[in-house]
Amino acid sequence: MKFKHFVLFALILLSGNVNAQVEGRERIRELNHGWRFSKDFNQTGMERPQFDDSAWRIVDIPHDWSIEDLPNQSDSVVGPFDKNAVSGFNTGFTVGGTAWYRKSFQLNRVDKGKIVYLCFDGVYMNSDVWINGHHLGNRPNGYTPFYYDLTPYLNESGKDKIIAVEVKNEGINSRWYSGSGITREVWLEVVPTVHIDVWGVFVTTPTVRKDIADVLLSVTINNSEEKDKTVDLEIELIDAKGEIVATSENSVQTVANKKSVVEKLLTVSNPVLWCPDSPNMYQARVRIKEKKKNSDTVIIPFGIRDVNVNAENGLTINGIPTLLHGGCIHHDNGPIGAIDIERAVERKLEILKASGFNAVRTAHNPFSRTFLNVCDRMGMLVMDEAFDMWNNKKTEDDYSQYFQEWYKRDLTNILLRDRNHPSVIFWSIGNEIRERVDSLGYATRHQLKEIVKSIDSTRFVTEGINRTPKWEKRTPEAFADLDVCGYNYQWNRFEEDHEKYPDRVMVTTESYPNQADQAWPFVEKLPNVIGDFVWTAVDYMGEAGLGVSEFFNEPGKRTTIEWPMYNANCGDIDLIGNKKPQSYYRDVVWGRSKIEMFVRKPIPDGQYEFESWWGWPDVHRSWSWPGMDGDSLQVEVYTSCETVKLFLNGQEIAKQQKPDDGITVSFKLPYQQGKLLAIGYNNGKQISSTELVTTGKPVAIRLVADRSTIKADRNDLSYVRVEVIDADGKVVPYVNDIEVEFFVSGNGALAGVGNSNFVDVSSMQQFRKKVFHGKALAIVRPKGGSGTIVLNAKADGLKSDSIEIKAR
Repeated sequence: MKFKHFVLFALILLSGNVNAQVEGRERIRELNHGWRFSKDFNQTGMERPQFDDSAWRIVDIPHDWSIEDLPNQSDSVVGPFDKNAVSGFNTGFTVGGTAWYRKSFQLNRVDKGKIVYLCFDGVYMNSDVWINGHHLGNRPNGYTPFYYDLTPYLNESGKDKIIAVEVKNEGINSRWYSGSGITREVWLEVVPTVHIDVWGVFVTTPTVRKDIADVLLSVTINNSEEKDKTVDLEIELIDAKGEIVATSENSVQTVANKKSVVEKLLTVSNPVLWCPDSPNMYQARVRIKEKKKNSDTVIIPFGIRDVNVNAENGLTINGIPTLLHGGCIHHDNGPIGAIDIERAVERKLEILKASGFNAVRTAHNPFSRTFLNVCDRMGMLVMDEAFDMWNNKKTEDDYSQYFQEWYKRDLTNILLRDRNHPSVIFWSIGNEIRERVDSLGYATRHQLKEIVKSIDSTRFVTEGINRTPKWEKRTPEAFADLDVCGYNYQWNRFEEDHEKYPDRVMVTTESYPNQADQAWPFVEKLPNVIGDFVWTAVDYMGEAGLGVSEFFNEPGKRTTIEWPMYNANCGDIDLIGNKKPQSYYRDVVWGRSKIEMFVRKPIPDGQYEFESWWGWPDVHRSWSWPGMDGDSLQVEVYTSCETVKLFLNGQEIAKQQKPDDGITVSFKLPYQQGKLLAIGYNNGKQISSTELVTTGKPVAIRLVADRSTIKADRNDLSYVRVEVIDADGKVVPYVNDIEVEFFVSGNGALAGVGNSNFVDVSSMQQFRKKVFHGKALAIVRPKGGSGTIVLNAKADGLKSDSIEIKAR
């Protein structure tokens, strides 16, 4: 029997526009459009329905005001960046502040008497919410999901309801770019008085075999009526083809004004299992029926998989040993800031998977449900992290001041929302906590672990712990409550701790990019070391200059981060999605490539290169160095081969053995235009090769869209590579000062522009951007309807280009 998606929906009118996205019980009736917004504007009564907001700007949700251009452009204020921003380099010199959002909506008369929940997936930060002038509550954390029951405060059907949200991103409250505003989805859930609770379905797979799997569902039914009531609970499990593979139905007696929990065990024959290489998904359709009629429906995507961790076998998924090729990532999406758009997430994960990553750590906060949905269907494993601090602060105004009051509610909401995602295999309860090895830290860690296990005992608890002066003596206490022990920058302890604590499961929760060849062998060698998460997999805004390589007039360590740096610049992937040298290096370490070649940028006479712990030498995948004919250049070859030979324009010019303690082979040779070829050999036999070819002068712009056909949906994007090319169509890598101007026509708009230059603080919202190393990025977003979008790009002295994108 084919599954047909039935919709029992009560129409919500949103300022004359119907925008109903259906997921299960029609639960995402998004309030995406038509929000009125005002920043740094305070006036009495802004939360009241009769307040006049007609002069306010109209914005779409999700929305991030920190990425928008600031007024009064000057030497200290450029684009969305301000040299004097209170958080400085922490948030990449972006500006927070206080802002208000207001939204008018109506409910259909068929919804009279129902329960109405207003749901937020995350608001950064310290939000207060009102409905019709009634204060619903405050939420300090900017990353956790939450919801309010609007029902007691709604006026009669047919009249406008007014949601007002105040958002306060004030002080120094983050160590990275957080964004500002309602950065994630908002929606209404309109449900009957007896309904499935919000996040009220939990699906687990306690028994998984090739021939059979047990699927256990725990369903929380909320009876908000004044009397007991009997309802029918129907469950159907549906495979990817739409076939119903298991069913259950029984009567449930619910108690007035209470929640009842019902557990049902179903069996699936010949299950198709979920794993990173084959992320096969099922759905659990859970219905409440009254008098044989459907009353409430929730559909929960889930995966059938068996995940185990122990010191003897490491991590296994469905019995198969799995090593974590991991990367830490922050939540921003580059040129569009912290706005949570599905395609932005999808593209980021596509690039990571293509670069060999199979796991991400959500550093250092929970990400959106959109992000986890994409991880589920793409097969990306997730370490789902809750907190960056507990009781002791890291910045002056951070979450530590709210922790004691809020951690139980925040952690509970994270767990309830995320516990059905097969991609989530670890709960991380903290990162580099200040009190990690004292009595307060031990007690807090234990409390957090107990909350996790009480809600979800099927996954493993971890924490990223960095070294302390008393580490050796206190490591047993620090790791006592953890199923998997997270080591930040301490891979060199693995062998010793493997001997001391043979039952301890270990993972590098953070590691330096330039130590991958030293850390990864322990993952392959020791069964109780299950993976390595590099800091970081993708460049991000904030922690400005963390991974920058710079030239100075004297040797020594850089001591200050200077404006206009805004990008951490420590990722394997740059801010606009290009592989950086460390990603190619990691390809060799992970066995994905045998040989890669780069050329180090010459250090000016009398200067010294500073490279941070998170940085990388200033090397380029280029053999185009104008004006340097005859000058000596350093060529660096990353290889797993025993021997490397270099050939310049067909002539062998150098040969070297790979060192025993690394994978980098360095050469010095005079620059000559043409083709530089590196060949790797084992036992005299050619294994692999790579080459660099000199490019010509820039003559044209080339536009390349990642997808030329996209959905006619505001939640979709087309990422268009902007390349300056020579007459042969090769990207010219030394061009950094050409500004490209963009023109968009048709049924779309420019969502953002960017490059990978960590000091380019020009606007990411205007219709112009300079290329960096010959490349830039333009992001096109549909306006919401079908049609053709045309993007044109031009620059002085170059042939222009245009591209068509179909929105359907």
